[in-house]
Amino acid sequence: MEAKSPSASSDRSWVKYVLIGIAIAYLGLVLFIPAINVFVQAFDSGVAPFLQNLTEPAFLHAIKLTVLIALIVVPINTVFGLCAAWVIARKQFRGRALLVSILDVPFAVSPVVAGLMIVLLYGRNGWFGPLLSAANIKIIFAMPAMVLASAFITMPFVAREVIPVLEETGFDQEEAAKTLGANDWQIFWRVTLPNIRWGLLYGVILTNARVMGEFGAVSVVSGNIAGQTQTLPLFVEEAYKQYQTQSAFAAAVLLAGLALVTLVLKEILERKTQIKDIE
Repeated sequence: MEAKSPSASSDRSWVKYVLIGIAIAYLGLVLFIPAINVFVQAFDSGVAPFLQNLTEPAFLHAIKLTVLIALIVVPINTVFGLCAAWVIARKQFRGRALLVSILDVPFAVSPVVAGLMIVLLYGRNGWFGPLLSAANIKIIFAMPAMVLASAFITMPFVAREVIPVLEETGFDQEEAAKTLGANDWQIFWRVTLPNIRWGLLYGVILTNARVMGEFGAVSVVSGNIAGQTQTLPLFVEEAYKQYQTQSAFAAAVLLAGLALVTLVLKEILERKTQIKDIE
């Protein structure tokens, strides 16, 4: 066997370190430096002004509205994702590929376009606008449109995380439980749910993070009215436009903290999944 020359080995090592350096420099420019700058700007005047910014009425309302939308959207998309994943993974039927493609539409459509579609459907001059106006129901520039936009954008996350887990586990255990006399509800709670719990939690975490951080679709349908239809991401933009930089960066720190918590939980769940696969 021919031995590798030291020069060839050193050349490969040189290329490896250059590629690593390029990757680190790129991450620093687009991720690390902007993230650090957010924290520096937020605490530039000290901790007391930072905490004071967190008590502003508009800021508190934005947090409440963001949490409320998440509390509505996450359970809805969790139930939908479970149902869609079970049908796609367990059933073979005509249109299955089409259903999977439709499920991926929110990944392909720009959030701004999604918001525009909702306006064209439920706006004053939209398809359902006259009917809604006659019934005195307000969708656009109100809470319902924000919920619809957030639900559309986050629709695929739970299903996309659960489908591979269901396909990997198969249905042998479920068939065995049915043979032993278990009903469908018992099979779901005692067999299916324990097998998919980590994938399900992963999808729920991603859904929650995206709902709380969504900007494009919500900005189109909400009207961005301070104290009424302004979520936390919209508050950041509006505060920055009004030269309230401290308030904007304080809100951005909370969103960054949410992203950090999401990454930590994601890593924990991935480790749990890997341990389960090994076992």
